[in-house]
Amino acid sequence: MKLNMILGKKQIVLASLVLVLGAAIYLNYTFSQTGQPYDITAANAGVSGEDKETYGEAQLTDAEAENAEDYFAEARLERKKSRDEAVETLATTLQNAELSDEEKELATAKALEVSRQMESETNIETLVKAKGFEDCLAMVSDDSVKVMVKTEGLSAEQAAQIKNIILEETDILAENVSVSEVAG
Repeated sequence: MKLNMILGKKQIVLASLVLVLGAAIYLNYTFSQTGQPYDITAANAGVSGEDKETYGEAQLTDAEAENAEDYFAEARLERKKSRDEAVETLATTLQNAELSDEEKELATAKALEVSRQMESETNIETLVKAKGFEDCLAMVSDDSVKVMVKTEGLSAEQAAQIKNIILEETDILAENVSVSEVAG
C-alpha cells in the first residue's frame, strides 16, 4: 500500500511538471506571435555583422528596418523549434519505463529548468518592451542570456537597464549577459 502511494505521488509530480512545461510552451508561443505573415526567404536579406558599436556588453547588429521584424520572427521561430525539440526529448525520456529513479529525477529537473528558462524569456521580453523598446527577444540558456532589442541607438544607460532586468529575472552572472541592438 505504501509503495503504491509513493508511486502515485511521483506520477502526480511528473504529470504536474509536464503540464507546467506545456503551459510555458503555450504562453511562449502566444506572446511571441507577431500577427504578420512570415517570409522565410527574406529573413536574412539585410543582416550584416560588420558595423558593431559596443557599450560594455551591448553589441550593435546592423539590419535594415524592413528586415528587423523578419529577424525577430526568424529568431523566435528558431527558439521555439529548439525548445519544442528539447521538450519532446525530455517527455520521451520521462516516459521510458526502463529508467532508474535517479535518471527520472534528472530528466524531471531538466524539464523544470527548461520551463523556468521559457518563463524567464517571456518575463524579460515583457519588461524590456515596457521600457519603451519596440521589440525584444531573449534567449536564456543554462549559463548565459542573450537579449536583442529593436531600436535606433542603444545608449549605455539603456543597456544597463536591460542588463539589470536580466539579472533580476535570472541567476546568470553579469559577465554572461549579452545585450544586442537590432537597428529598426
